[in-house]
Amino acid sequence: MNVKRLIGALMLIPFLLTAAWPAAASAKDGRTIKDESIYDLLVDRFNNGDGRNDEDADSQDPNAFNGGDFAGISLRLQHILDMGFTAVSVGPVFKTATYDGAQVLDYTRLEDHFGTEDDFKAMLKELHEADIKVIADFPLAGVSKDHVWADKLAWTPGENGTIDWKADDADVQRVLNDAMTEFVGKYDIDGIRLTKTEAYDPAVLDGFIDALKNASDGLYVLSDEETEAAVDAQPNDEEMEALRQSFVKVSPDSTPMDQFSASGRGDLLQFDKLTGPRFTHAIVEERMFPPTRWKVGVTALFTLPGIPVVPYGTEIAVNGEAPPDSHPLFNFKTDMELKDHIGDLNKLRNESKTLRTGDFKMLHNKDGYLVYKIWDEDETWIIAVNNTDKTQSYELDPSEIGSKKRLRGLLDGDQIVETEDGKYHVVMDRELAELYLVKEDKGFNIPYLIASIMVYVLFLGFLWMVLKKGRAARKARSAK
Repeated sequence: MNVKRLIGALMLIPFLLTAAWPAAASAKDGRTIKDESIYDLLVDRFNNGDGRNDEDADSQDPNAFNGGDFAGISLRLQHILDMGFTAVSVGPVFKTATYDGAQVLDYTRLEDHFGTEDDFKAMLKELHEADIKVIADFPLAGVSKDHVWADKLAWTPGENGTIDWKADDADVQRVLNDAMTEFVGKYDIDGIRLTKTEAYDPAVLDGFIDALKNASDGLYVLSDEETEAAVDAQPNDEEMEALRQSFVKVSPDSTPMDQFSASGRGDLLQFDKLTGPRFTHAIVEERMFPPTRWKVGVTALFTLPGIPVVPYGTEIAVNGEAPPDSHPLFNFKTDMELKDHIGDLNKLRNESKTLRTGDFKMLHNKDGYLVYKIWDEDETWIIAVNNTDKTQSYELDPSEIGSKKRLRGLLDGDQIVETEDGKYHVVMDRELAELYLVKEDKGFNIPYLIASIMVYVLFLGFLWMVLKKGRAARKARSAK
C-alpha cells in the first residue's frame, strides 16, 4: 500500500468522526441554478478522445481544430468530478467554421470534429449518470458568412468577416426560435446559454426563453451578457471587475467588494470568460505569482453570493490575452496546483445549502482583508480571506454569531473560541483564506481526541509492521 495514501486516510479519521453538517442536503437533490457550480469549456480544446474525427485537425496550430471531442469529455469525466462541479458548459456544438464553435454554419447539425449525434448523446448520458448537468451555447450573432441561411434570412455584416442576423426581423426570430426549441427537444440538454444577445430586444429574448422552457421542462436559460430579459442567470460585469481588481495583486484597494450582497445569488460569478483575456494574464502583467493569486481568489469565488463559473484550464493557471492564445488544448500532464483546492471548496459548497443560498453580510473589508458572514436558520459561516502581505486580525463581536461558540476551520483546521475580552479574534496569515463553521463551544472535543489518539496508534502500528517486515527480509537475505 502507498504509505502517503495510508497516512492521508488515517488523518481523515478525526474529520469523519467529528464532521457535522446541519444542512448537508446535497446540491444535487432538487437543485436550482443557484445551487450549481459551472465548469466552462470548449469541446475542441478539452480532450481528444476519438481520433476518427480528427480530419484536418492540428494540435500544433492554435487557429485550427485541435481534436477535442464529446468522447474526450466523457473520458475526462473524473477530472471534472474531482473538482466537484455540478454543471459543465460545453460551448456551441453546432456545425461551425471555427474551433470555438462561434461561427455557426448550421444550427441543425453537430460539428463533425466534435463527434456524431450518438457520441453527443453518449456524453450527455455519462454526465447525467454522474449527476452533472450540461449547458450548451446558442450564438444569436457572429455566425459564419457561409451559414446555410445566409441567402434566405436578413443579416448585417459582423466582426471579422462574420454576419449578424437582423434581430428585429420576424423571419429571423421565427427560424431561430424553431432551431433552438428543436435542439433542446432532440437532445437531453439541461441548459442553453444565449450568446451575442445585445442586438435583441428583451421582449424577443423573453419569447425565446418561454419557447425553450415549454420545449424542455426544467431547462436553465442563461445569458453570456447582461440583459433585461428573464434569463435564469447572467453575469454581473461590476462584480466581475471587483473580483479582478481585488485579487489580481496583493494588498489592493478592495472597496469594490462592498457591493456584494445576497441579492446577487442569481448572478454568474467569474474572474474571466473564455471570450476575453485570462485572469492569469492580468496577474502576470502585475508581476504576481498566479497560483497564490488564484488560491485566495477562488476561495472568494466559491463563497461569495453567486453561481461560480470556472473556465477550463484555471486549475493549471492557463494564460493568454486573447483567443486562440487563451484557448490552448488542455495539458493534463501539467502540475494542477489548484485542482484539489477547487475540489475542497466545491465539496463544502455542495454539502452546505447555507453556503449556496444563505444571507450575506460583509463584516470587514480593508486593503484586501475580507471577513464576511453567511447564514440561515440552520448554519452560520465566517469566511476570512487575507489577500494582503501581512498577517491580519479582525475582532468578531459575539453579537454577530452569539457567545460561547467555536469557529472551526475546514480548510486548514484552525479553531477560534471567544477570549477573555469577549471577542473572537480572526487571525489570518498573509495570502491565506479559511472557511469557519460556527458551532457551540462544548469544551474538549472527546471524539476528536479519541480519534486523534487512534490515528497515532494506527500510524505507529503501521511503522512497527514495516520495520518488522524489513528485519525479516534482511534476515532472509542473510540466510541465503
